[in-house]
This record gives sequence, structure tokens and C-alpha cells, in this order.
Amino acid sequence: MDTLNRWLASVRVYGQRRMLLLLALGFSSGLPFLLVYGTLSMWLKQEGLDIKTIGLFAAARMPYSLKFTWAPIIDRVPLPWLTRALGRRRAWMLVTQVCVAAAIVAIALSDPAGAPLTTAALALALAAFAASQDIVIDAYRIDLLDVDDQGAGAAATVLGYRVGMLAGSAGVLYLVGFGADWSTAYLVMAALMVVGLVATLLAREPAASPDQAPAEPARASPWQLVLQQLQTAVFAPFRDFMTRRGWYLFLSFVLLYRLGDALAAAMTNVFLLDIGFDELDIANVVKTYGLLATIIGVVLGGSLVRAIGVMRALWIAGFVQMSSNLMFSLQAWVGADLGLLVATIGVENIAGGVATAAFVAYLSGLCNKTYSATQYALLTALGGLVRNLMASTTGVLADLLGWLDFFLLTTAAAVPGLLVLYALQRLRISGLIERPGTEPPSG
Repeated sequence: MDTLNRWLASVRVYGQRRMLLLLALGFSSGLPFLLVYGTLSMWLKQEGLDIKTIGLFAAARMPYSLKFTWAPIIDRVPLPWLTRALGRRRAWMLVTQVCVAAAIVAIALSDPAGAPLTTAALALALAAFAASQDIVIDAYRIDLLDVDDQGAGAAATVLGYRVGMLAGSAGVLYLVGFGADWSTAYLVMAALMVVGLVATLLAREPAASPDQAPAEPARASPWQLVLQQLQTAVFAPFRDFMTRRGWYLFLSFVLLYRLGDALAAAMTNVFLLDIGFDELDIANVVKTYGLLATIIGVVLGGSLVRAIGVMRALWIAGFVQMSSNLMFSLQAWVGADLGLLVATIGVENIAGGVATAAFVAYLSGLCNKTYSATQYALLTALGGLVRNLMASTTGVLADLLGWLDFFLLTTAAAVPGLLVLYALQRLRISGLIERPGTEPPSG
């Protein structure tokens, strides 16, 4: 009965006001992502730009990879008047959302054919503002929730993010398909940013950390003030990690946990085309049905974290991820069977959703509220960098091993992360910041 009550409570949490606001903030965060390049590239193609020029626009996405470099500013620098009126997180959310909407409007009013460099500069600005919005929304979620609620918070945010991405891609294409021009479609997307703006105004500011704003030394010189700010904003977040027992283990876990999933995902579309599926099969099953399965997965993952705790949820998510990679090996052995593809993509996306919710909850629990924006941006950047570097070898590995053995290898690549997880629990280390309502470090 107690277990049933915990599961019911873990589902009911999604109806809470704060989760609905995180859903709206996730939508605001996901909306501009594809407007920077994916959707924009189709507009550029219709304007007659050549493929080489369109390809250069992909560089506009760079701010998403580099956002950790200015995350300390968002963590520490107050905004005149707004920070006093709204709080440090809500003030930055409001400013970045207004800037995102303004950048989308500017792109809508630009002339990609006549002034492509201007459109490219505006796309770069949109990416920078959107990445900054991501930083502060992630920090807001971390500051707002305790560790056990981070899974549900991650699920709500990811769900909103996916819907926002859908609006910024399929939504734009529907508008254009029904007769709107591209400029009008982008203006509609700018108007949809009101969802995030309203959520920001309705949200409450999380409680501030006691050491959020350390006092400045008396009679400090300008040079001393610069050094103090570097120490507080840049070096202190790193030092905070390294003062925790076993920091090298939990950082290793961050780098390794989703490695097998990343290796498999890098070759999924190429694999499916190679064994005989066509583009329509991939669009219907992998993209549309896969999105629904992912949403189910993140909701299940968030409920799992709340019902049994972060560390136990990571074990379940890890083994489920391994099973999804084995499904791809089975698909490689059977071939282009559509029924099996539905099963494979269902398992893969539900597993990925569960793992996303559990892993985001864990990353969030690692972050000190004083430096949550910086630390979360750093953790995601480090994990993404390692996985992207490893994923760059997948083409060579698939060619050398063949598809069946390649996906068996990606299954094995999940084992090191689980071994580190075992070591963390064996040594009773988690790295999680203990807050009211959190589970003990041993999980």
C-alpha cells in the first residue's frame, strides 16, 4: 500500500502549479532551438541560397555549446531594478525571453536573400539569447525543487521543450503550407514567447542561498574587486565540486552514464536507411511516434525518481537503456521489419525519456544553489563534449564491425557508467547536495 501511495503521489505531482509553470518555461526554452538553423535552413533554401551558404548558418548554433562560459554572469550579476523587483532568476528569465522574442522578430523582418550576413548575425544573436534563457530556466528549476522532485521537474521541462521544438518546426511548416509567408510564420513564433513571459511573471522566486552575495572587502581596489568577482563567479563553482568526497567518481559518472545511448543515437538514421527503411518510414515511426514515446518516457522517469529516489532510478534507467540498444542489434539481425521497428523505437525512446529524467534529476542534485546556473551548464557541457567526441568515431566502428556487432558494442559502452554508479553506492557517495526532502547519499 505504501508503494502504491508513493506512485500515486509521484503522478499527482504533475498537476502542481509549479510543474505547470515549468512546462510553460520548457516550451519557451524549446521554441527557438530549431528557429536558429533547422527551420531557418528551409526558409533559406526557398529564398534561393546555395547549399554551401546555408551550411555556414549551422555555426549560428555555437552559443548552445559555449553557454557555460557566460553562465557565471547569469549566476552572479544583478540586473538594475528588475532583480530587486522580481528576484535574480526571474529577472534574467524575463530579460532573456524578451530578447529571444525580439531576435525572432528581427529575423522575420530581415531579408535572407538580399542580406544573408545580416540574417546570419541575427540567428547567432537568437542562439545566444536562447542559450542564456536555457541557463537561467535550468537554474530556476534546480533552485525551486528538492532532489526527489527534480525528476518530475525535468519531465515537465523536457515535455514543454519538445512541444516548443514541435511548434518551431512543424508549426512553422504548417503555417507556410497553409499560405503564410516565412516572415509571418516567424512573427507568430515570436508571439508564442508570451507563454514563457506569462509563466515567469506568475512564478515565484526560489529562496536565495545565504552566501549568494558575499560582502565586498572594505576599501578594495578595482583590481581586487575584479579578482574577487572571478573568484566568486568562476573559480568557486569548480572548487565547490572538488571539496566533496569522491568528486572524481561522480564527475566520471556524469561523463560515462549515457555514453552507450549517445553512440547508438549517432548512427540510428543511417542504420535504418542502410537496412532498407525509407524516409517516410523514418519520419512516421522515428520522429512522430518516437516523440510520443519520449514524452511517455520522461513522465515515467520523473515519477520513478519521485517514487524510489534518484540513485535507484539511475540503475533502472541504465539497464533499460542497455535493453534499447539490444533492440537495435535484433533489428540489424532481422532487417527492415516495420513491426519490429515500431517496437525498437518505442523501447528506445521510452528508455531515453526515463534516462533523461533520472539523469537530469541527478545533475540538478549535484548543483549548489549558489552556483546552480554555472555548475549545471558546466556539467551538461562536459558530458556532451565527451559523448560527442566518442560519437564521432561511430561511423568508423559501424563500418568495421557491421551493424549487429556495432549495437552490441554500444550496449557494452553503457557498462562503465553503471560500474561507476556501483562504486558510488558502495562507497556511500553520491555528490548530491543534501536539501530538505532529499534521499540519503547511499540511495
